[in-house]
Amino acid sequence: MTKEFIGTGRRKTAVSSVRIRPGSGKVKVNNRNFEVYFPLAIQRDLILSPFKKIGDHKHYDLVIRVKGGGTEAQVIATRLGISRALILEDETRKVEFKPLGYLTRDSRKKERKKYGLRKARKRPQFSKR
Repeated sequence: MTKEFIGTGRRKTAVSSVRIRPGSGKVKVNNRNFEVYFPLAIQRDLILSPFKKIGDHKHYDLVIRVKGGGTEAQVIATRLGISRALILEDETRKVEFKPLGYLTRDSRKKERKKYGLRKARKRPQFSKR
């Protein structure tokens, strides 16, 4: 049985569960190819940036499950999940990832709409007469 490490990442309403296991570098996102689910190269680079920091992306297989949010929120949530899973594997990586912001959960969420307003803070146009 191969050792498997699971990390969870969140951003806004996106939740990403990442499983890292030793392998040949295959990446599956919601049972689809990595390049199909995240078509932009900049998104794929952002997701794999923790591996670039440690220098061996080809030695791991990734199984990623993502739900909710938009594409960019899913990308950042997945990067957080990968970073957390890599730290579970080797605790010394925390020192490398912390200054880069890979372990910081971006807690900003959409503010709720208030009654009498158009959005959370946008008011109807004021009419003097």
